[in-house]
Amino acid sequence: MTQSPQPKVLLPIRLVFKLERAEHPRLYDDLIRFHKGVKRVSRLRLLAYDGLLAQHGLLAREGRGDRETESGTRSEEGASTVTNELFAPAIDR
Repeated sequence: MTQSPQPKVLLPIRLVFKLERAEHPRLYDDLIRFHKGVKRVSRLRLLAYDGLLAQHGLLAREGRGDRETESGTRSEEGASTVTNELFAPAIDR
């Protein structure tokens, strides 16, 4: 009789790092707005997650959503366009 494999225990990741403005000015300027602690960590977590989504094409960047084809009609670039349009500004009528 074989034993079922033990589920893999996923341990939390703890990061401690030093960031200087000369390395990444935009990131530094964004994070320095928050005092040390939970708010700064939450902001970094959000930026990292958004960056991951963008890297995998799941988050459309401005100007990359719809594009015109040669026939003049608009076509969507991926399913992320539909999702991201949910959070777009309201349409003026």
